[in-house]
Amino acid sequence: MTMLVLFTDYGWADPYVGQVKAALSREAPGVPVIDLLHGAPDFNAHAGAQLLDALCRSFPSGSVFFCVVDPGVGGPRQAVVVEADGRWYVGPDNGLLSIVAARAQAVRYWQIAWRPEALSDTFHGRDLFAPIAAWIAAGQFPESKLKRIEQLEVRFDAADLPRIIYIDHYGNAWTGLRGGLMTGEAALEVKGRALPYCRTFGEAGKGEAFWHVNSSGLVEIAANRASAAALLGLQVGDKVSLAGPAADALH
Repeated sequence: MTMLVLFTDYGWADPYVGQVKAALSREAPGVPVIDLLHGAPDFNAHAGAQLLDALCRSFPSGSVFFCVVDPGVGGPRQAVVVEADGRWYVGPDNGLLSIVAARAQAVRYWQIAWRPEALSDTFHGRDLFAPIAAWIAAGQFPESKLKRIEQLEVRFDAADLPRIIYIDHYGNAWTGLRGGLMTGEAALEVKGRALPYCRTFGEAGKGEAFWHVNSSGLVEIAANRASAAALLGLQVGDKVSLAGPAADALH
C-alpha cells in the first residue's frame, strides 16, 4: 500500500507541516499522508536516525517516508533517496537515513540532482524533498532527477545507542536500545540510579521509575503515573549503562 509518512522535527506550532502537506497534495493528490512524528529531537539527526528505524517497521512495503531533521539545510550536505527493504525514504544525507539503510537486507541509493526553480535556502523540505517523495508515492519515479550512488556520505554506527533519544509528553524516555538485547535480569542505570525492570506500568508502584520494552520495541525509562524525565532529570542525549552481555552490542 502506498502512503506518505512524515517524520520531522518541525513541531505543530509553526506553519511548516501545513506547507509540506500542501506541496505533497499538489503533486500526489489522493495519496494518504500519515503524520508519524513531528517532535523528533530538534537538530539531532543521530537520535532521529535511531527513532526512524524503530518506527518505520510497522509500515507496509511501498510506503514513502518524508524525513527531515536537517540543521545543515542550504549547506553542502546532499539530498538523497533511499530504498530499504521495499520502503522509500527521502531526506538529507546527514546520517538521518543511515541506520535504516545499514540494518536493511536490500538497499539502493540515489542523490537528488534536480533543483526546482523556486528553492528556499532554508526550506528544502517543502521545495525539494516533498515533490520527490510525492512523485514516488504517486507512482511516477523521477529517474531523470536522480543519480544512482553507491553509499550515503554520512553514516552513523548502526549498533544500538545507549542514550536517551526521545522523551514523549508523558515523560517516558526512549533509548536507542532495542528490547531484544535485554532481559528482565539486565541492569539499567541512568544518572547514577539503577532501575528495576517491570513488564507493564502497573507492576511498578505509583511514582516509581523502572525500565521496560515499549510498544516500538525500544528500551524505555518510565514511571507509573508520573514523568520519568521530571523524576530523574532526564534529557535527550543522556547516557544509560548496562551490566551483562547486552553491553557488548552497543557503542
